[in-house]
Amino acid sequence: MTDKKLKGIRAIAFDLDGTLTDSAVGLTEATDYALQSKGFPLAGKHNVTIWVGNGVDMLLTRALRHVGAEVTDTLLKEMRDLFDEHYATSVKTGSDLFPHVKETLEALFAQGIPLGIVTNKPSPFIAPLLQQLEIEKYFSMVLGGDDVKEKKPHPAPLYLTMGTFGVKKEELLFVGDSRNDIIAAQAAQCPCVGLTYGYNYGEPIADSKPDFTFDNFADLLSILDISPMTTVEQN
Repeated sequence: MTDKKLKGIRAIAFDLDGTLTDSAVGLTEATDYALQSKGFPLAGKHNVTIWVGNGVDMLLTRALRHVGAEVTDTLLKEMRDLFDEHYATSVKTGSDLFPHVKETLEALFAQGIPLGIVTNKPSPFIAPLLQQLEIEKYFSMVLGGDDVKEKKPHPAPLYLTMGTFGVKKEELLFVGDSRNDIIAAQAAQCPCVGLTYGYNYGEPIADSKPDFTFDNFADLLSILDISPMTTVEQN
């Protein structure tokens, strides 16, 4: 918690995996399925959690390097096809909301603040996940890894978000859990929040020097000029 307040925020964008959703189980199941199908050892949740953040192709590249495989375009494509086949199911069965996410989104939504998602996650998997977790109604913009030429940590997705919402850089707050999120926000010159509970390559998110660092998603409300809903306080 902090006494510092952000003034003039007109829109908020969020990372997805590690910020809103604990997706490690589903990602691990799909990664291990792809590895096992090609005769490689399993990676396990601990490793997958550290490798998440730069899109699925990089996740699989890191997994292949971990098991000592030579990463070729052909092998990576085969792995990606296997991953996608399994993740179509495990994205829904192996993902949950982090504590206080839904109540906090509801509080922001009730205030009329436009909300968006900016993630490196492959775009086809986003809508089913949001629907499964019953949070799709809160977001008027969803930007996936397939929707941009440059993924985070490049600032391009945040520039596109500003244009979509019609806000200036200082009017967009970006909330994430990894250095990719913070680097992107800093490059785009918009204020940012770093969450400590997500997936950040095993590093403390504070090392990336976000404007705010929170352990609890609901603490986001403390820096905005709105009142927390009672549901957030009670949970």
